[in-house]
Amino acid sequence: MNITKEQIDDLNAIVKVAITKEDYSDKVDSILTDYRKTANIPGFRKGHVPMGLVKKQYGKAVLVDEVNKLLQDSLNKYLTEEKLDVLGNPLPKAQDDLDWDAENFSFEFELGLAPAFDVDLKTKKAITQYQIIADDKMIDEQVDRIAKQYGKLIAQDEVTEESEVTGVFKNEEKGLENRTTLTLDKLKGKRNLNKFVGAKVGDTLELKTKGLFEDDHDLINFLKVEHDEAHDLEIEVTFTIDEANKREATELNQELFDKLFGEGVVTSEEEMRAKIKEDAEKQFAQQADQRLLNDITEYLVENTKFDLPAEFLTKWIQATGENNLSEEEASEEYAKSEKGLRYQLIEGKIINNNDLQVSYDELKEFAKKYVRMQMAQFGQTDPEEEVLENISSRVLSNQEEAKRLSEQIMSEKLVNLYKEKANLKTKEITYENFVKEVYG
Repeated sequence: MNITKEQIDDLNAIVKVAITKEDYSDKVDSILTDYRKTANIPGFRKGHVPMGLVKKQYGKAVLVDEVNKLLQDSLNKYLTEEKLDVLGNPLPKAQDDLDWDAENFSFEFELGLAPAFDVDLKTKKAITQYQIIADDKMIDEQVDRIAKQYGKLIAQDEVTEESEVTGVFKNEEKGLENRTTLTLDKLKGKRNLNKFVGAKVGDTLELKTKGLFEDDHDLINFLKVEHDEAHDLEIEVTFTIDEANKREATELNQELFDKLFGEGVVTSEEEMRAKIKEDAEKQFAQQADQRLLNDITEYLVENTKFDLPAEFLTKWIQATGENNLSEEEASEEYAKSEKGLRYQLIEGKIINNNDLQVSYDELKEFAKKYVRMQMAQFGQTDPEEEVLENISSRVLSNQEEAKRLSEQIMSEKLVNLYKEKANLKTKEITYENFVKEVYG
């Protein structure tokens, strides 16, 4: 066997594989000998079928199968040994004149090669690294919410703006009937608010779902409709008021502090506010890190210049797609995927250049941390180590879940690398202003 490479340009090459009879004949003969031992052909006892007849009946199929196996194995080995960084997979060139009755065969494959390029993390333009703070307004609102959440309910005969209203949403035509509790700050606009305020327990209100809530997603929770329906739902519903309650805020005392944070962890309102600020800013830091990762990703994709073997990749998409694609459709698919491919190459270069790895020990510890957080949501704040080990092992036995967690670890490593090496400018900002600035 002989394999040679013809370099077309920096991004494209042709690999030629020449296979001779000596490369496959022993294997083919061995398989046909086994066939002869087991073949059931009328007129012959098993094991006594003439080899010529076996070859006539099975020879070409075995030959084609073995040559294709040999071809794929040798091609993969060649790409590995030559350290060729290919995009997609080798594409076989069409051979209309391939003669399987010949003894020697020659095949050609098109290769799309990964481009050579450098990644400069010291960006010319400084990327904003947000430091999101929990300001006094946010902390005041959180303290107020906690005080009301743990306070007591006082029954009302008439709904006020501060009421928690329990009742049943109904639409007979849609088969919709759901009992729920809502606060009036969820409603959108004065018209909807005025229908509730002043209404009495037992009253039935007529409402329109379009523009009922500030967030259309609330329709999912309060009316129990499907997610796909929520955005475009335009129907009339009734709401029959079963209860109206005013929540009286609880006292900020040691009993509440212990209930919220554990016994003796917080001993005053000042410490409570500090703990709320600390916990909030930990969550904000995760959002800020994700934004930093997104912004640097966007910058690197836009400013790291290199060419791709676009024609090859378009042909590869056309050849390997689940559906039969025209050349125009394949070009459109390539255009959609090009940005993602560019970042994969950039990210791979950054990971290799900085020797970023995810070890199994790191993955296992991360899985245990993930399990611990999940269990804490159900009140299990101090699970035994053996329990964590068993559950995290089960999590990692799922390849998709293990891949997802591994990608999260790598994202953290990339963020830390960017904080160390990228050209960043820090901006302190409240969460409210962060949302406005980043998400409009």
